[in-house]
Amino acid sequence: MSVSRQRSAELMGRSRKIFPGGVNSPVRSFRGVGGDPIVFSHGSGKYLTDVDGNVFVDFCGSWGPLILGYSHPKVIEAVQKQATRALTFGAPSEEEVLLAEKIRSWIPQMEMMRFVSSGTEATMSAIRVARAATGRSKFVKFEGCYHGHADCLLVKAGSGLATLGQASSAGVPEGCVQDTITGVYNSVEGIEGIFAQWGHDIAAVIVEPMAANMGLVLPENNFLAHLRRLCDKYGSVLIFDEVMTGFRIARGGAAEAFGVQPDMWTFGKIVGGGLPAAAYGGRQSIMQHVAPLGRAYQAGTLSGNPLAMAAGLATLQEMERQNAFEKLESAGKQLDALVSAKLSSAKNAGKVAYVRKSSFFCFFFGTRSLPKNFAEVSACDMALFNKIYHCWLNAGLYMGPSGYEVGFLSTEHSPADLEKLVDVVAQNV
Repeated sequence: MSVSRQRSAELMGRSRKIFPGGVNSPVRSFRGVGGDPIVFSHGSGKYLTDVDGNVFVDFCGSWGPLILGYSHPKVIEAVQKQATRALTFGAPSEEEVLLAEKIRSWIPQMEMMRFVSSGTEATMSAIRVARAATGRSKFVKFEGCYHGHADCLLVKAGSGLATLGQASSAGVPEGCVQDTITGVYNSVEGIEGIFAQWGHDIAAVIVEPMAANMGLVLPENNFLAHLRRLCDKYGSVLIFDEVMTGFRIARGGAAEAFGVQPDMWTFGKIVGGGLPAAAYGGRQSIMQHVAPLGRAYQAGTLSGNPLAMAAGLATLQEMERQNAFEKLESAGKQLDALVSAKLSSAKNAGKVAYVRKSSFFCFFFGTRSLPKNFAEVSACDMALFNKIYHCWLNAGLYMGPSGYEVGFLSTEHSPADLEKLVDVVAQNV
């Protein structure tokens, strides 16, 4: 369909005079998919409305936190109630205690935690605490797993299974990344080699237990279990970065979904109910190193912001009331069936691969099999993704504007929404 986006174009023209690339986060710029970004006005349930009045069924959900859809009445009510009391304290509040207790009721092994304001703060702080607890400096991350934009985390792998200290962003000094070791996701051989070489110097391994920043890549070959075994053997801290998967993949997080228990977690997105909030935490023996109990310093004036705490608590409570995980899994199975029925013909063979886990889903184009690491994702046909992406937009469906992102189901999506999503792919591959 032909739609007008004149007002969006006008606002983006003004934005580019003020913000780098016209945006406040790079992926919003549409550089990956081409064309001009859409400027949004408001959302309700599964619908997003732009400044030109165009309405989209949304499968991005502000990159994951809006598991109940936009402007859920219970969340809005909680935020409005708190807003009349105080927007911030910069001091302890009952709201942060209530949300922390709710989180621990879902994940009892997270014995102590600390609230922060972003996923980047959570991952940066978790690594600092792991270093303090072990007295070691090196840590391992995996290519294609995004853990925020702290200097030490902006490192990519080289041509081998692991490489030390190669920054993937300008402005990151060599010294900041000299202790960052990067491995290949799903490579048991690779992580074995890393520990064989540096094991007794490794403070932590940080991993997206289900990678969702390079499309959706599931852990294979007991990969997570190997990480657990190696961390136990060498005394390293295993950190699950669940900023995306936390409270979305399962009630108990990735530990429940994949049967592997980390030492520490980082959470974001859903934990703030759509407002800026995140958390890190884990075993008490590790978290006691955080100031003021220990010497690992971390602070935040707006940490535990009462508005975000109220929104996060209301979200988790409403998920319990709705049996959200059962509802989302039912929708996911409907999506699976539609993909099987509409994308399994010989015509589509080798052109599209599909994967879903819980309320996450992803289409990879130009491949017959599902990628298992970042290199294989990068070899997919991103030009075809870009074509499909604009077809989705023209059909009134909004997804994250990058072939390296995932789609999210919410409790608001209907079977008709799912069918439309798949039909666009089937008609354009």
